[in-house]
Amino acid sequence: MKRRDFIAALATIVAQPLAAHAQENRVRRIALLSNGSADEPVFQGFLAALREGLGAAGWVEGQNLEITMQWTALDPDLMRRGAQELVARRPELVLSNGTPATAALMHEASTIPIVFVLAGDPIGSGFVQSMARPGGNITGFSNLDPKMTGKWLELLKQIAPRVATAAIIFHPTVQPFFNLWLDDFKASAAALGLAVEPKPVNDAAELDALFAALAEQQQTGIIPMPSNFLLINRGKITALAARYRLPGVYFIRAFADDGGVISYGSIIADNWRRAAAYVDRILKGEKPADLPVQFPVKFELVINLKAAIAQGFAIPPALLATADQVIE
Repeated sequence: MKRRDFIAALATIVAQPLAAHAQENRVRRIALLSNGSADEPVFQGFLAALREGLGAAGWVEGQNLEITMQWTALDPDLMRRGAQELVARRPELVLSNGTPATAALMHEASTIPIVFVLAGDPIGSGFVQSMARPGGNITGFSNLDPKMTGKWLELLKQIAPRVATAAIIFHPTVQPFFNLWLDDFKASAAALGLAVEPKPVNDAAELDALFAALAEQQQTGIIPMPSNFLLINRGKITALAARYRLPGVYFIRAFADDGGVISYGSIIADNWRRAAAYVDRILKGEKPADLPVQFPVKFELVINLKAAIAQGFAIPPALLATADQVIE
């Protein structure tokens, strides 16, 4: 081998591990799109869970990871604009929080991997072809299971045995998949001798009129459907429920912490923590098309006994005994 060829070959051998090392240590860029505000304590908890999961996989902001976040009001135009701004920054992956955020990103990013941390109906919304084989550039974690409807109605009947009607509160834009759950609500309600009334709410201002109207009905309880919109407005919802003595069952413990009588649902922060594992796998080369959509695996029942007593609801001892936490 000629001396010049030998030196060139040696340089190539030395450069290969150096290039691999540089690739491993470069800063990777991801993004997050969500409605709401990062200043909201509940969302801060979600972000903490995400960062915890990322850290466990070796991804640390400021070292080998950069996260750009876009928080918007619940408005289709603002959500679309937020998606456009994030995509223009050319992230390697985008996380989405909720159905509207995922829908906005889907129309702006056909090749960038998208991981949703919450989506009620991924197939019906067009995000994936199937739960097991998403088939495109989108995958993630669903926060709902139709079987939950029966549990919520059962709990409502336990805390208010005389209740005859369950008002199911939802936001039509945030929850276009509501009809998917309505049949399950009706089937479960019939078995419990309950009637079900869907109650769409388009903005926070409509909540006052809705609760005043519900208070005029006899033996009515409420079940707000899971959504960021209702989560953000939980303080108003629990205050109105307390004012009118309306029994309610809520989808996340934040409602019970804020004065709601009882909550049962998935631990949403766990979805954010698990989403970090998908971020890790995609950044390391796996495709969203091959990563199945996952359902919640952790659930909790929280009872605010103090609120129950103040509002005149008697919680059965057997139900108290099954609670993961009782607020006294």
